[in-house]
Amino acid sequence: MRNDPLSLTQLSDAVERKSPAFSAMADRIWEHAELRFAEHRSIEEQIALLEAEGFRVTRNLGGIPTAFMAEAGSGGPVIGFLGEFDALAGLSQEAGIAEPRAVTPGATGHGCGHNLLGAGAMLAAVAARDELAANGLPGTVRYYGCPGEEGGSGKTFMAREGVFNDIDAAVTWHPGVVSSVNSQRSMANFQVYFRFKGRASHAAGSPWLGRSALDAVEIMNIGANYLREHMPLDCRVHYAITNSGGNSPNVVQADAEVLYLIRGPKVRDAQALFDRVRACAEGAAIMTGTTMSMEIDKACSDTIPNTALEMRMFENLSRLGAPSFDAADLTFAEEIRATLSEEDIADSLRAVAAPESVGAEPLHAGVLHFDGTSLAGNGSTDVGDVSQIVPTVQCWGATWAVGTPFHTWQAVAQGKSPHAHKGMVQAAKAMAATALDAYRDPELLARAKAELTGRTGGRAYACPIPAEVLAPPLRARR
Repeated sequence: MRNDPLSLTQLSDAVERKSPAFSAMADRIWEHAELRFAEHRSIEEQIALLEAEGFRVTRNLGGIPTAFMAEAGSGGPVIGFLGEFDALAGLSQEAGIAEPRAVTPGATGHGCGHNLLGAGAMLAAVAARDELAANGLPGTVRYYGCPGEEGGSGKTFMAREGVFNDIDAAVTWHPGVVSSVNSQRSMANFQVYFRFKGRASHAAGSPWLGRSALDAVEIMNIGANYLREHMPLDCRVHYAITNSGGNSPNVVQADAEVLYLIRGPKVRDAQALFDRVRACAEGAAIMTGTTMSMEIDKACSDTIPNTALEMRMFENLSRLGAPSFDAADLTFAEEIRATLSEEDIADSLRAVAAPESVGAEPLHAGVLHFDGTSLAGNGSTDVGDVSQIVPTVQCWGATWAVGTPFHTWQAVAQGKSPHAHKGMVQAAKAMAATALDAYRDPELLARAKAELTGRTGGRAYACPIPAEVLAPPLRARR
């Protein structure tokens, strides 16, 4: 049974009534701005509100201190709403102004809008629960509090522990510059530390006695950079030197470390490139007379789109329409856009396949058409691992001025704005409506599951993180 227009209107009104508490919580999480797996205050904010709403909470999900699940209702289907709440390093920014101004220089900030992401997914879960209860319908609603998406792959560690195995579908969203279905095939990746150990010596008096670990890092990086000519065009390799061996140039550096992020369209592509990058590290160790050790920090799988659920989400987005932005919203968005280049705006449109005409809008005032075609993305997300296990659907919410790049001060500056809240609430409505369609329409859910089976060939999920690699907050406890 489908939602008719009247019931969608009622759902929309119900979400609006609930939204002030969730918008306020999103603002508090913005202020906390906690990094991966350290989101303790953020989860307490969420748990308190969910418990007040009558949800049953399970903490330490998958053994991770900042992962949790909140559940309401009973019976099947079981649908999970995925929430995130981690911030990014070095992106402290005062809210509501259109110029770079850190609240605390060097501190963290929500440059990817995860304060909104978690709050919006929670709002959708509560609205879906309320609608099921009001109509006496069976079904279990779950909200998954998923830490460490930024460089931590929290959902991948959770998936390895089987926490998503007993749900029928997953629903989520992401803040962005448009209102649309998010049907991107994100990339798989491996994040790996390469550590070199050499021998210290006086760099002037007896350099021949030294074995430079920093030389090994540099030679490895040179090898990886030459590798770029010979790797597939749709793969990516990035690195950061995380330990250069000290500050004295007159000491041969005995220890050095570099962190690599290696991406490919699918896990097998990322794995193959990882093997080649590792060979560069092994060769560098041989050339410098050092030893090399390697630690996989995290990994994630590519995202599998689900057209059956995405088409239904597009129908709901289209019926809901765009958020109702007012003159103040548009004025602030224009101030933000004045800080952006033409390339910023064009790239933001390219990333979501939006027509050039959208670039003339300070805030997206419509819903992008979706014909069932998924896009190839250059980024990565641990939502990919959930999508490998259960049918998963996502949407974009128009929370930022058109042209706003991810991971920038401009994104942080808009994180508490009224227009960001309106985009979040509209995304919550679309998520709740799509989940309710899945609860009420067994054929929709069956098609979604059959599609996933077809796309995977029926293969069981294989976690890209080796079993012996613990989640980061658990490593220090060994």
